[in-house]
Formats: sequence, C-alpha cells, structure tokens
Amino acid sequence: MIRVASEPFDPAGELKAYERSCETAGAVVSFLGKVRSGSKGGAVTALELEHYPGVTEKTMAKIVTEATARWAIDEPLIIHRVGRLAPGEAIVLVAVGAAHRRDAFEAADYLMDYLKTEAMFWKKEMREDGEAWIEPRESDYNDARRWDGAKDTN
Repeated sequence: MIRVASEPFDPAGELKAYERSCETAGAVVSFLGKVRSGSKGGAVTALELEHYPGVTEKTMAKIVTEATARWAIDEPLIIHRVGRLAPGEAIVLVAVGAAHRRDAFEAADYLMDYLKTEAMFWKKEMREDGEAWIEPRESDYNDARRWDGAKDTN
C-alpha cells in the first residue's frame, strides 16, 4: 500500500493495522522518518515537501515492485507526507512483512534507499537563518548503489 498524505498520520496506528494484515508474516520491520529539529544551518522551524502527483506514486510503485521481486515479502506499506511539517512530525513510514526477518530487514532498507534517491519529492528546510532545498547526499546515492550487484534472496 502506497499513500502520499497531505495530513498527519498516526504511525503506531498505521503499523498496527499493517501488522494485522500480514497474517502469515514471521517478521515485520518498520522505519519512521521524522522532521529534525536542527540542521547545520540552525534550528529547523518547518520542512516543506512537494511532489509531482501521479508521477511520485508511479515511481514509488516501481520501487515496491522491484523490492517484491527481490525478496519474499508481503505488500509493503509506505506512507509519505507532503506539505508543511513541523519538527517531530512523521515524514515517512515504511513497513515490510515477511516470513523471515532477513527479507523484511533488507527489503525495508532497500525501499528507504530508493525512496530517498528516486522518489519524486522536493524538500525545503525552513530554518532560523533562512531556507534551503535539501538534496540527497552522495552517501544516499552510495547506499542505493550497493543494491545494484546484490544477490537476490528469493
């Protein structure tokens, strides 16, 4: 399930519902990304996320399709916020159910690596000293590239 949300969501409630839907899973791994309260430029007052409706969801679906082809997992849950978010608010929730923990861990890691570098989101940090667009770092791209030669586990 993929959802781009303009309103806050309840990570615990979403995770609980997802866990119930993974009836045969022996493992559920989740990741919650939140808005930081500070950065190199000082205190963060807000984070603005924009997306390209339709294209963003299509890119996210492609990433999910690739993950489900590589690992024996249930359909993952991905919720990603857009709009203006305050420090501490949830930005992204990724949850992956699988029969075995390794598949769940690796698939969740893969999904986050590619959401960070390939999904069509634009982020602007509002700080006390001004505002700045946030781009993926070289280390984010390196994290994603490590999957290029990784052996399938299925």
